This record gives sequence, C-alpha cells and structure tokens, in this order.
Amino acid sequence: MGKDPRKLGEIGPVKPKTVELDLPQDGFALVSGKRIAELTVAYEAYGELDADRANVIFICHALSGDAHVAGSHEGDPKSIGWWDEMVGPGKGIDTDHYHVICANILGGCKGTTGPSSMNPATGEPYGSSFPHITVADIVAVHALLLKQIGIKQVAAVIGASFGGMQVFEMALRYPEMVQRCVCIASAASLSAQALAFDIVGRAAITSDPKWEGGDYYASGRGPTDGLAQARKIGHITYLSTDMMTAKFGREKRGAGSHLAGDGESFLSDFEVERYLDHQGDKFVGRFDANSYLYITQAMDDFDLVDSYGSLDDAFSQLQAKTLVVALTSDWLFPPEQSHEVATALLRKGLPVSYGVLNAPHGHDAFLVEVEHLSEMIRAFLPWVGPHKAPTIRVTDAPGARVLATEYSSILKMVDSGSRVLDLGCGDGTLLSYLKDHKDVSGMGVDIEIHNVIDVIDKGHDVFQADIDGGLSMIPDNMYDYAILSETLQVVHKPRLVMQEMLRVARRGIVSFPNFGKWDHRLYLWATGRMPKGRAIPHEWYDTPNIHPFTVRDFVDLCRADKIQIEDMVCIASNFVDRMLNRCGFCNAGSSRVLVRVTKEGQADGSRVSCTCQRG
Repeated sequence: MGKDPRKLGEIGPVKPKTVELDLPQDGFALVSGKRIAELTVAYEAYGELDADRANVIFICHALSGDAHVAGSHEGDPKSIGWWDEMVGPGKGIDTDHYHVICANILGGCKGTTGPSSMNPATGEPYGSSFPHITVADIVAVHALLLKQIGIKQVAAVIGASFGGMQVFEMALRYPEMVQRCVCIASAASLSAQALAFDIVGRAAITSDPKWEGGDYYASGRGPTDGLAQARKIGHITYLSTDMMTAKFGREKRGAGSHLAGDGESFLSDFEVERYLDHQGDKFVGRFDANSYLYITQAMDDFDLVDSYGSLDDAFSQLQAKTLVVALTSDWLFPPEQSHEVATALLRKGLPVSYGVLNAPHGHDAFLVEVEHLSEMIRAFLPWVGPHKAPTIRVTDAPGARVLATEYSSILKMVDSGSRVLDLGCGDGTLLSYLKDHKDVSGMGVDIEIHNVIDVIDKGHDVFQADIDGGLSMIPDNMYDYAILSETLQVVHKPRLVMQEMLRVARRGIVSFPNFGKWDHRLYLWATGRMPKGRAIPHEWYDTPNIHPFTVRDFVDLCRADKIQIEDMVCIASNFVDRMLNRCGFCNAGSSRVLVRVTKEGQADGSRVSCTCQRG
C-alpha cells in the first residue's frame, strides 16, 4: 500500500469514534458495588492495524486530556491533538508502524459516559447521582473497549501523569493483555503536597454557589468561577519554578497596581495573573466541573501500596517489560517517585529501564519537550514487521585490536546464561556482545541519556544512575557478574564502586588503562609532561581519567579491601609490551588490564594467585 500524499509527521484529519459497550444485563459493575446501566466510550485511532492485530499501542491520557491525541478534527485544522508532537508518521510513536488508540476515560466529558451524560433511568444528566469511580474502573472500561473492537493484546500501553497510573493498573489487572508499559512522570500514589492541591481545587468548585450540589446542568450556568480557580491551582503545579521565573518573573502588564477598595478585588498587574486567568477561562470552555471532581478523586485514591500491601507485592503479577521516565524539574510527580517505582520493579527481577530527562518546563514537559522522550519511547517500543538486530562486531570499534582482545577475554570469564550488570555500560555494545556469544541476560547502568537510549534500542534493560552514588537500587547478589569496563578510573569514588560491585554480584570484572606502562613513564621522564597515547588520549586538563593508577596500585587496593583476584589478563599493544609481559614485567608492559575479582573467601576452590597472561 502506498504512502499518503502528506508531509512526514502529519496525521491529517481524524474522525472521533464512539462505541456502546456490550454490558451484562445488570450493567457495568464498579469497584464501589454500584452499577452503570449503559456505557458509551469515545476514542480515536491512528495508523493501520496489521493482519495479526499485533501492532496496537494504547495511550492513557492525563487528568484534563481526552481521546484526541494527534492530528486535527475534520473541518477544524486548528484542533491539534494534545500529543501531536509524539504521535504520527516518523515520530516517537510511529503510525507508519503502529496502530495507536486512545479513549476518553470513564467519568470524562468528551464523549465517554460521565456525570454530564444522560442517566437512562431518569432521562436527565447524572450530576450528583453519578457513582464514585476508581482507576481500576477506568482501566476496566479500557479493557472492555479493546475486547469489543477485537484487540486481545497490545504491544504497549503508554501514559504520563494520571495516565501513568492507568498504565500500571492496566498492566496489573490484565497482565495477559499488556506486553510493554511506558510510565512517564507518574507515581504509585500522589504525594501529600499533590493531594493538597487537588483538595483545594475541588473545594473551589464545590464552594461555588453555581455548583448546586453537582446538579447544575438544568440551570445552564455551572460553577465556572470555581472550575477556573481549580484549573489555576492545578496549572501552577505543571510548571517549574525556573520556567515560571523565565516566562513571567515579576513583569507587569500595565502601569500601576490595583489597590484594595477600588472595586477590582485586589487584582494585580502581574503578567503571571493574566496567564493564569487565561488558563482558567480556556479550561472552563472545554471541561465539565463534575468530571474534574470525579477524576481528581480517583487520582487521589490511587495507591498501589494501599491496594497490595507493598510495591513488591503489587508488581508480583506484572508480566510486561517496563520503561519508567522521570522529569528533573517535576515537583508534582518528582523523580524520586519514579525512581521508587523503577527500583521496586528491579527488586522483583522484572525487566525495567529507567531514565531521567532534563526538563526545565516542569511536569508539563512531556507535552512540550519531546526530543529525548521521543527517542526513548521509539527505542523501547517493539519493532513490528520484518526486523533483525545487527550483529555486534567489536572489530568495527575504535582501538579495535585491543578492544577485541579485552572483549574476548571477558567472554572467557563469563559463564553462559549468566546474569550480568554492566556498570558504565556506554552504548550497550558489550552487553550485546555477551548476549550474542554467551546468551547472558542483564542490565546496564549509565549516567548519560544518549547512552541510555542506545542501550534500550539494542534491547537491553538499563538504569540511568551515577554509580558514584552507589547502587542502592540493586539488591545484594542479584547478578552473577558486575563489569566495570574502562570505567573505574573515571569515577569519583572507585573504592565505593568496587565495594558496591561485589555486593550486588558474586564476581566482578574490571578493565582499566595501566598508567604505569613503560612508554608513559619514559614520556614523563623525558618531557616532564603527562603522557598521551592510545590508552590515555586526552590532555591532562581535559581527561575523564580522574584516578590514574597502575597494576600495582590496583593489586594493593584489592589486598587492603580483602578483594580476591581470581584472574588477570594484561593486554599488550605492541612488540615491546608483549616481551615485557612475557618476562613478567606486567606493570611496565600492559596497555590495558582485565581482572576478575570476588570477595575474599568466596572464590571457588583454592585461592587463585594473580597471574599475567599475554593479550
């Protein structure tokens, strides 16, 4: 089938769809025990469904979102979907490959049954008679919709903020349906601060005389002032302090401030007030106050620990491969909450990747700053259609001969089928090499976001973290091997990293450049300057190698910290190096050194002495 004659990235006009769900005779049962007799769901779909129906991506929208994710509505080219930057041909969620579905949630006001819908029992809007709903009820409706339109399994379910809560609830309640999860800027429950903002927002609505106890539809008015205030309160939490300062500061829109008693109720001239007024007025025009009450209440009540006893217990039934993404300046769902979720998944031994995006815009950054987020999601999603991962060829890398020797030596040190943790994993090449040759499973840890994305793209799990801060997210003895390949000399706390490495793994494999090599010594003696070479290619003032050390230094550290050296491979880069190694002068002849270590007393059999082998 040929491509549509449209620009890359544009979905074009889309038409919303509605479905009357097939329900039991007594209606849809809610967690509360109440029932809804009839259920209509509004949804939109983008991209073609493949013959196997295996390319479905389901998106869960946030609090004030709806089913209109991408494109524009027919006849209204300005009605661009709320995540149009992410969803479309060639974008992070690529509609050239995936069939993307998003539905307006239960309790909403955009076509799915909610408080403003007609109650079939009375012929009037539900209003205050609409029953209490939970996130579990919301995802149950998602599942019913998918079943009714013929989707038995989704390749991934994706959501941010309140949508992220739906993602986890859906994966936990329907594990056979969900293959992968992407949870962005969300949490296992709201913090007390976030709860407080919701509580004040709901109070603003219910205190508005026009709310009329929730039955305001007949009056044709509605609590517009209260809803606008609730939106202003909520919107403050979506932006970061830096973003508010940069965007508004203390700028004023006119000369002179309004004073108390001038009939304008303490209005100010600050630009930030005009911005909040605009956000409140715009929201009133598109959202129902009762829907806001019901949905925020469902979000407040969501608590995986309260529901399951602990996060570990909550995730015991999870089968999906998971990506958790945090945003640095998000104070509504701070990164610590995402980290807590990812760590719980890791403790359970589940396949999880975790990344932290630099996002100065705050919580709303997932809507406006999608560059790295788009790359990360694209890398994580399962590829559909014919696709074969490239074979990893170490000989293609820079410094190929020495690197190939190091990798082949690591290969000999690692047992087939073992679990491997690669610390400072870079772009994941070593993990792929070990996977291809020894069928290992495992995870990488790296601090650079570009490396994290590359590792995910290669199909491995990865945790974005600074290993100098320790590995507290990883339980004791979780891995068979922890590998520090060309990393120990660049960390700030090598001693801590070594100790943590042997806490989380039975054995460690460490490779490092040997700064005691003969030509380095000769260069320093002859010129009085720090040496440069293949192993040390940087100027002294611009080098990542903040801890230059030699083979003897490393052996002394192991002895002091009761670390047993099981095997050592000294890699030579030229004829002189090989001759020195052959004569036993490994500290002078080694370009790189590869060492397998374990905690003293844990080695198999008798103590293995430190021996140098030719590389």
